Amino acid sequence: MSRIAAVALIGAFSLAACAAEGDRDAAGTAVGRDPATAPAASPSASAGGAQESDAAATARRVVEELIPQVPVDRVSDAPLPGYQEVLVAGQLLYVSNDGRYLVQGNVLDVENKRDLTEASKADIRRDVLATMDRSQRIVFAPENPDYTVTVFTDIECGYCQKLHSEIEDYNARGIAVEYLFFPRSGLDGSAYRKAVSVWCADDRRQALTDAKAGRSVPGRSCDNPVAADFEAGQRMGIEGTPAVFNEDGRQLGGYLPAAQMRQRLDQLAGKG
Repeated sequence: MSRIAAVALIGAFSLAACAAEGDRDAAGTAVGRDPATAPAASPSASAGGAQESDAAATARRVVEELIPQVPVDRVSDAPLPGYQEVLVAGQLLYVSNDGRYLVQGNVLDVENKRDLTEASKADIRRDVLATMDRSQRIVFAPENPDYTVTVFTDIECGYCQKLHSEIEDYNARGIAVEYLFFPRSGLDGSAYRKAVSVWCADDRRQALTDAKAGRSVPGRSCDNPVAADFEAGQRMGIEGTPAVFNEDGRQLGGYLPAAQMRQRLDQLAGKG
C-alpha cells in the first residue's frame, strides 16, 4: 500500500475517533487512546529480530491496529521525549510510550532550528539507497564527478523529461546522475512497461534518452529492477517524480536546473 493510502487510513480513523470520543484537541494532531483499554505492552520481535522494548512493542501494536493492511517497517526511540518513532509506508508516525497518543507531522527542534523528522527520513533513505546496487542503475556521469545524486524517475513525467534534457549540463557541472525507476501509476501502466523496455534495451542510456524525448523504444522484456526500484521508492516515502537525493539521503527536491542543483550540493557540503 502507498504512503498516501496509509495517510488516508489514519485520517479516516482520526475522524471516527473524533466522532466517537469528541476528545481531540483543537489542533487535531493527536489520536487519543485510553490507557485502561490500550493493549498491554509486551516484548516482541522487531523487523531486525531483536527484542523490542515495551514502549516499542506498544507503538507497533497501535499502528498495526490502525492500519493492518500496511506492515510496520521499523520502531525506534523518537527524538520527541516519551514517544516512539514508527516507520510505515515511508511515513514517520510518533506514538506515546503508553500507546495513548499518535502524532503525525514533523518534529522541530526550535532551539537548534533543526527538523528532526527530516533528519530521520534522511537516515532511512540513505539506508534504502545503500541496498540498491549501482549496477542496477542507469548512470550518466562525468569523469571524476564532484557529486553523485540518485534520481527516481518516471519516463512519462514532464519534469523528469526536462531534467534529462539537461543531463549534459549536470555532468558539465560535476554532477553524476544515477537513475532508478518510479513509475507513478504503479506496475501495470505504460510508464512501467516503458521503463522495462528501456532497461532491456541493448543501450540503456540511449533508450532512456529516446524514451524521455518522446521517441519510440522497442518493447522488450527481461529480468529487470523496475519493481524493486518502485518498492524502494515507496519505502522512502516518494510521492512524486523526479525525486532527487543526495548520497546522505537528504532530498534535494524535484527538478532543479543544473546551476541551482550544483549550488544546493555545495551548500550541503559546506562550500557555499
